[in-house]
Amino acid sequence: MPVLDQVCLALRHTLGLGNIQLQPETALLGSVPELDSMAVVHLIAELEQRFSIHVHDDEISASHFATVGTLTSFVQGKLT
Repeated sequence: MPVLDQVCLALRHTLGLGNIQLQPETALLGSVPELDSMAVVHLIAELEQRFSIHVHDDEISASHFATVGTLTSFVQGKLT
């Protein structure tokens, strides 16, 4: 399954978004009310588990959570 699809699944699962349509350009931080500071922590944990990656505290930036695409790019960067 492509990384984008897995990130979308993680977002839906963590934020309880149901079957909402998510595209790379879908705005997240500031646009999705469910994505608050606690949800970011849970989402990072979900992504770490799903992709077998580790996100260090100093790597967390609001810019990574701007859109579905920026979050996907961040995850892809962790996989290489």
